[in-house]
Amino acid sequence: MIYKKIGNSHLEVSGVCLGMMTYGSKEWRPWVLDQQEDCDTHVKRCLDLGINFFDTANIYSSGVSEIMTGKALKKLAKREDVIIATKVGLPVPKDPTQKGLSKAQILKHVDQSLKNLQTDYIDLYQIHRWDYNTPIEETMEILHQLVQSGKVRYIGASSMYAWQFCKANYIADLNGWTRFVSMQNHYNILYREEEREMNKYCAAENISLLPWSPVARGIVNGTRTRTQATTLRSKTDGYGKKLYNREIDFKVADAVMEVAKNKGVSGAEIALAWLHQQPMMAAPIFGATQLWHIEEAAHSVDVKLTPEEIEIIEAPYEVNIVKPWNL
Repeated sequence: MIYKKIGNSHLEVSGVCLGMMTYGSKEWRPWVLDQQEDCDTHVKRCLDLGINFFDTANIYSSGVSEIMTGKALKKLAKREDVIIATKVGLPVPKDPTQKGLSKAQILKHVDQSLKNLQTDYIDLYQIHRWDYNTPIEETMEILHQLVQSGKVRYIGASSMYAWQFCKANYIADLNGWTRFVSMQNHYNILYREEEREMNKYCAAENISLLPWSPVARGIVNGTRTRTQATTLRSKTDGYGKKLYNREIDFKVADAVMEVAKNKGVSGAEIALAWLHQQPMMAAPIFGATQLWHIEEAAHSVDVKLTPEEIEIIEAPYEVNIVKPWNL
């Protein structure tokens, strides 16, 4: 396993991060694994492979994901040996009024997340999209206070326009408050619009990338093709169909799988390897419903793409519209 530092922080994270959205309640998503034993098994395999970074959110299964994550890590790891990230801001499914980035909402949810995760601090606390109803000054001030209190070590953000991210950090600088050290954005070989502005801004400010959906909902492995879906998630993931629905998306996936076949690895490993070679990349956040998903992700850090292979998988791409950032 390789390890990288997130931005200007002291967080040393593995080259891939296990996304914990997979573990929780089937009431939220039918493909979710709802047994603690499955979560424990997957977390243990990650730890055995050197993966020390786990990302969840308060909205995933209305907090059940955080609870399962906390139980697994409490049982299997020393707190100081793992990096725990969670998020706040999007509506909690069981109570959609619990949303936004106001002082009141953040204070309420950070304490609940700490309780769920069975920890007294969160390594990376991320705002889950932009809140158009709360002044960014209010959000940045309370996030700074959480860092000062010790409840949160560092702060990050997820999926917004580059001007918004820039404004948030500007407000922090103006007031001497804590800046964001990471951006968890939608970025993969099928969706590269973040290269226009967000990724360049992050490079200029030494902000690390932690992209979500790095293997494009499994399309690069063929779990959803032009004509069929082969897994429960691909069959029921309406949001994924909004993200990847162009013919060109499948042409890119075809190119990825062609390179994968020639190298004797999976399409997911090629998609992750491509991300590992991008500027400011810290750890793509992958999901796993099977142990081999974890093993592929861990192995991807050792897969090196040649300039010719990169050209093959990048060549089909065509400019896309900005995709929705909901879940």
